[in-house]
Amino acid sequence: MRSMLLATAALCLAAPALADDHAMTAAPELTFERVFASPDLDGPSPRQAKLSPDGRFLTLLRNRESDRERYDLWGYDRTSGEWRMLVDSEALGTGRELSEDEKMQRERARVGSLKGIIDYQWTSDGSGVLVPLDGDLYLARLDGSTLRLTDTEESELNPALSETGEYVSFVRDRRLWVGEVGGEAAPITPQEENENVRWGEAEFVAQEEMARLTGYWWSPQDRRIAVERFDESEVGVVTRAAIGATGTRVYDQRYPVAGSANALVELFVMDPDGQNRVKVDLGAETDIYLARVDWAPDGSALYVQRQNREQTVLDMLRVDPATGASEVVFTERAAVEDYWINLSDDYKWLDDGSLIWWSERDGFGHLYRYADGAWTQLTRGEWMVTKLVGVDQQAGRVYFQGTMDDVLAQQVYSFDLDNPSAIARLTDPGYVNSASMDGKAQTLLVSRSRPDQPTQSYIADTGGERLTWIEENAVDAEHPYAPHLASHRAPEFGTILAEDGTELHWKMIRPAMEPGKRYPVYYYHYSGPGPQVVQRGWSAPLEQAIVDKGYIWFALDNRGSANRGVAFEQPIYRGMGGVEVRDQKLGAEFLKTLDFVDPDKIALDGWSYGGYMTLKQLQADPGLYAAGVAGATVTRWELYDTHYTERYMGTPQADGPAYTAASAIPEATSIIDPLLVIHGMADDNVVFENATEVIAAMQEGNVPFEMMLYPGYTHRVSGEQISPHRYNTVFRFFESHGVAPPE
Repeated sequence: MRSMLLATAALCLAAPALADDHAMTAAPELTFERVFASPDLDGPSPRQAKLSPDGRFLTLLRNRESDRERYDLWGYDRTSGEWRMLVDSEALGTGRELSEDEKMQRERARVGSLKGIIDYQWTSDGSGVLVPLDGDLYLARLDGSTLRLTDTEESELNPALSETGEYVSFVRDRRLWVGEVGGEAAPITPQEENENVRWGEAEFVAQEEMARLTGYWWSPQDRRIAVERFDESEVGVVTRAAIGATGTRVYDQRYPVAGSANALVELFVMDPDGQNRVKVDLGAETDIYLARVDWAPDGSALYVQRQNREQTVLDMLRVDPATGASEVVFTERAAVEDYWINLSDDYKWLDDGSLIWWSERDGFGHLYRYADGAWTQLTRGEWMVTKLVGVDQQAGRVYFQGTMDDVLAQQVYSFDLDNPSAIARLTDPGYVNSASMDGKAQTLLVSRSRPDQPTQSYIADTGGERLTWIEENAVDAEHPYAPHLASHRAPEFGTILAEDGTELHWKMIRPAMEPGKRYPVYYYHYSGPGPQVVQRGWSAPLEQAIVDKGYIWFALDNRGSANRGVAFEQPIYRGMGGVEVRDQKLGAEFLKTLDFVDPDKIALDGWSYGGYMTLKQLQADPGLYAAGVAGATVTRWELYDTHYTERYMGTPQADGPAYTAASAIPEATSIIDPLLVIHGMADDNVVFENATEVIAAMQEGNVPFEMMLYPGYTHRVSGEQISPHRYNTVFRFFESHGVAPPE
């Protein structure tokens, strides 16, 4: 009762600012078809903003009004103040189909739906950019000329320019190739007879779970290259039937399920022509993870982060690039017993040999400095540093992103290394902010949004003062979202208390309501470790479309989710499908206390971990929810990959009872509420067997349910027509079971 009262007291009846300004104007219904059509209702969505080496140009990938998923390369000349398209993806591209390897890499990088240019890299002299397009490589120069570097049926994977820009490198046919820019490239790694051996690529779990998408690293001045070699021979095979509309392709995918063998990973250092190759000493234990690889700023050493299989210990190794000999510089351990190490890219080796390092060792993610064998804590408090944005070594100033002011609205901050306690906020607290910087930390690239403002981006000086807009994205009469302003509804935020007294944040968007009527709830949830759903940013058009249909949109971040510290995440340890279910139940019970909510019409929808949670919630609390949608769901954790699953659950061999309790299969026949199962039939992440196991269990138990399967689609079931089909299917399902707005 106390938690219910607290939640009600915290109810923030925020007025829908955009809707108030246009209250007299009737808005067309925001359909799912319009949400996923072009132009994008969010406005322009620039990606990968970068500054040229000389600082003159700001470049970015900009999507088209006519095709929201196709990106071209644009440049802003800071001298003339003019924008121009540098590379037209349609004019330059061939339309050649990508290789299966590149398609899968894009899936793991979460860019599988994008077309045109998805990445690029400036040359060191600032004269042009390396552009991968349709599986081949191009060098686009600022004078408008373009040099085609490759023309092959195979895709050139992981392309990169060397540090000086003299060489271009890429992976083809499981080997690393290097050549002078404009010249012929040649393989510099051996031709392996074993087809399970690959050079220069990241293994599956590194790409999917460790946010490491490459398998080679150029040294400063192009002196040496560190190259990964991995052997998947001992990794189990999942026969993935990519069932399509007009046929089926069968792939024997090497997929390391929890408790099984991982790929054997090795690291070598060699010259740009492949000569003088030495093997890096990664230690006697081979069942480890190669987490991160970095060169010292002067190239004198290679730094390797080695994580143990249990993910409780991370060693920083210093490697001699001439011999491969290594030594442990320091060891990072899990912050508390029964916890794990969250890998991070938030660190930087400085020219003086010291290191800025992110760690959760005091219970929250903070920055530390390691110098001369000693540690100095730079930030502290019951809040999280979520990103190291940049380090200006000359000025001795550090820039970071964090939750110091508001866990629901991250800001960008800075401090001097000489006085780290004097932290300056550089962004507007009325927005959710994120940022990146150039290598020398001289210019900020800031993105921000709020509930009534889609994402904006701008260039700022080191004090946070805006210099120029990258994309103002003003919601004016010409904005794609303008026709829907009149029905835009502002979100409300509040908290309820978990069983242990922890505050859980929720977000709600209510439709226009009539007094005395009660409304159904679309209860969105992910619930797993990682994403933070509840934030004070732009309320996406998809949420507004659901509200336009007469539903209350609701989400709650349970314990186990990110950005709240070790104690908040820890309860999920060896307990998936437990604490999250109980916390989300509190959300449903809170909703039932509100006089505008129909207590018999609270419906769940979740994807991936959220799909798993739908199954577990329906099993745990029959009758609490009116219906549930389980999309791309994990059903049994023995079927999911090693690095993700074992981080939280251990192995099936050592922690069998935890796996049994977490499984959604044994209690599948206890589901009495309406259930819709959705899955892509070519899913290479949460493999289709997850869906077939729960489908078979319910069929064998004569338990009714519904399903929608998508031939040819992977873990990402999306597209201009497929996405509205999916959501229309969900809401037809809800309506057919009485979960519909009042008359």
